[in-house]
Amino acid sequence: MNSDDLPTASHDAMSRRQLLRSATLVAATAAVLMAGATGPAAAGTMTQKAAGYQATPKGDQRCDGCALFVAPGSCKLVAGDISPSGWCRLYVKKSA
Repeated sequence: MNSDDLPTASHDAMSRRQLLRSATLVAATAAVLMAGATGPAAAGTMTQKAAGYQATPKGDQRCDGCALFVAPGSCKLVAGDISPSGWCRLYVKKSA
């Protein structure tokens, strides 16, 4: 084994980030599918605090650009009033 075969710290950190992001997306997708199966009453059941919701965007990520946003001001996963210019860690970019 040579030094090129050993993982670097930055490589490992990126892998963990990718794993955590993937796990979040899987959980969000599962919640959306469950909400669709049980009807609209199940939608928006996660608290804003649990989702890390903020009323301001994070860079170019905004709720109105998220696949989970329901116009004019709600979310398929997060309870309460949602600002179109807000953001949370469940953000999933809308497909084009």
